[in-house]
Amino acid sequence: MENKEIQKLLDFIAQSNLDEVSIETSELKLSVKRYGAAPVVQQVIASAPQVYAPLAVAPVAQSSAPTAPVIAPPVVASNRVTIKSPMIGTFYRSSSPDRPSLVEVGSDISKGDPVCIIEAMKLFNEIESEISGRIVEVLVENATPVEFDQPLFVVEQ
Repeated sequence: MENKEIQKLLDFIAQSNLDEVSIETSELKLSVKRYGAAPVVQQVIASAPQVYAPLAVAPVAQSSAPTAPVIAPPVVASNRVTIKSPMIGTFYRSSSPDRPSLVEVGSDISKGDPVCIIEAMKLFNEIESEISGRIVEVLVENATPVEFDQPLFVVEQ
């Protein structure tokens, strides 16, 4: 192929919706990849409860991380309060694998009672409750990563 033919081919690819083209002949091997813009995520709101779901995602360069769907936080009644993570780390329900969980659904807790352990940078931090009440729901599985301000427990006061 001559330069003019290659330029025509590149112009054609640029005007088309193709993201990748590979051509191989005995004389030439040509591979063209187009990397689009960042992912486009549309949100749809369901009637009840609110859930956000991705509809369409544009192609992304291989170096970018995959996007996860956005999930609405659980709806909490007025007499219920959420205990949230004060840090990023790994959530543990007990101080060691052979010990029982610090709290269970139905456990009564007081302000200052330990409710879980969050491991961050090889340090195990005991998380204490800032409220009193009864554990109604545990929102995180044991030994899973948590983000800052992520809901961990629902407490009924």
